[in-house]
Amino acid sequence: MNYKISQEALGLYNSTKTHPNVIRIGIRLKREVDPEALRYAVDRCAERYPYFCVELKQNDGEWVLASNDRPVMISASRDGTALGSDEANRHLMAFSYNDAWINFDISHALTDGAGAYEVVRTLLYYYCSLRYDVSLSPEGIRLSGDTISPDEWEDPLLRLTDVKPRVPAEIGPALCLSEESGIELSEHHMSWDIAIDEKEFMRFNSENDGSPGTMTALFLSRAIEKIHPACTKDIRILLAVNMRPFLRAPMARQSLVGGVVLDYKPVMRSWPLEKQATAYRGMVFTQTMEERVLAEAAGQKALAENILALGTDRERREFAISASAATDSILTAGVSYVGKACFGDAERFIRDFRLHTNSICKTPLIEISAVNGRFILSFIQPFEDDRYLSSFLEELDDNYVSYNLLDSGRVILPEVELPF
Repeated sequence: MNYKISQEALGLYNSTKTHPNVIRIGIRLKREVDPEALRYAVDRCAERYPYFCVELKQNDGEWVLASNDRPVMISASRDGTALGSDEANRHLMAFSYNDAWINFDISHALTDGAGAYEVVRTLLYYYCSLRYDVSLSPEGIRLSGDTISPDEWEDPLLRLTDVKPRVPAEIGPALCLSEESGIELSEHHMSWDIAIDEKEFMRFNSENDGSPGTMTALFLSRAIEKIHPACTKDIRILLAVNMRPFLRAPMARQSLVGGVVLDYKPVMRSWPLEKQATAYRGMVFTQTMEERVLAEAAGQKALAENILALGTDRERREFAISASAATDSILTAGVSYVGKACFGDAERFIRDFRLHTNSICKTPLIEISAVNGRFILSFIQPFEDDRYLSSFLEELDDNYVSYNLLDSGRVILPEVELPF
């Protein structure tokens, strides 16, 4: 299975040492990891997801993602393996383990959180079946031996030949937290992982006309305003949107993430929480009409084509990095919610869960996961100063949302070694 890179271009060319553009999913299970059971489960995943078992190669002057039959790397370390490296057998995904944690790393250029969750479902099905000697239901799990439909690996953006790309409206710069506060950016990302009871948070959302994504974005907006009450720049949150339903491509493996812009407008700041949440829900509704989402998807396709049309890899890299920086400059922070994990029968063996990645450039990011009766909010940022985290937690306290701060520390993401 070989295919030319297309929409993967941005995610590959904008990968840097400090922003490797990698998704890491960590699962802490009830017993210490059994390496043999993990090897068995990873091999079954490799059989089920051949379109992720690839390496970058040149073919007639073009970069392609070529089939890679070498074993997917499993390392007995917390740090994992540099993706694309010889140590990783040049795969753009790898696994690692330490104590009871299994970590799955994959280039964000290949897929997004929704695509990565599919691999984790398969992994847990095979691993837990063997490790705990149980019979698990295969319902909703992609299994080795399945017939793999082209709908999984064909790029749905290539079908958007008659959709006019959306031209972004003129939008002013947003409040940049590191610049406004004079905070020094780090060579690494930090994360604070917060657990909230799923039923309680859903009840709170229902009572206040919110949803997990919009309410988290609203709490973050309010937290930022508390620190910068006199700032006249917009507080602008980008809420990630899964474009698969709009593309009629529920099985697609690609990174298919769009975005909704949530502006915390000055007029809103004196409103009660419920009215603010209703306003945010309205912004989501208007920006997720099908025509608009398809136009955004066509815009992503056009951007990838523009990158690939450049003459050299150096030009492509410079253009991709500058495009990401331009997006970052009009945002204050981001929020991403993949949706409920639905890991099936294996979920009862999960003690803890993380989904970490890097921010675009300077903006903090909250990754939301819903696993085993809890929401895990990972507050990720490219600086160590914790003032925004503290203000966010105060928002939870002020609204009587109970939480546990699980841990904090540097985000561990492997580097990506690319041949260009």
